[in-house]
Amino acid sequence: MPKVRFEGAEYDVEEGERLRDALRSRGAQPHNGESRWFNCKGFGTCGTCAVRVVSGDAGPMTGRERWRLGFPPHERVEGMRLACQVRVRGDLELEKHPGFWGHLTDEGARGEQPIAPADIPVEPTETP
Repeated sequence: MPKVRFEGAEYDVEEGERLRDALRSRGAQPHNGESRWFNCKGFGTCGTCAVRVVSGDAGPMTGRERWRLGFPPHERVEGMRLACQVRVRGDLELEKHPGFWGHLTDEGARGEQPIAPADIPVEPTETP
């Protein structure tokens, strides 16, 4: 059973489970502050569940994820993913950045470099 490490806790997660759903059902929150109430509920359109995959394989990006992380306030940065679009395939270690969007900001940037769209593998879009 895969393990997901997030905000100092470790969770056993079913393989194939959506990361957003897995975290929420175990009492963890992939959204910051008010975005826990004001979000797209897992459709991949708002971007508030953005997390950084520190280690592990989160699989290829969905088309929705690629689209959403491609415009402000997000940008495609290595390891940045939408929890609502990731299906757990194995152990993952995650990091959540501060702010409504949970993405890198000038105050929280750690030197990650944006990556070109062609560098990101994409799988066909599926219904959440």
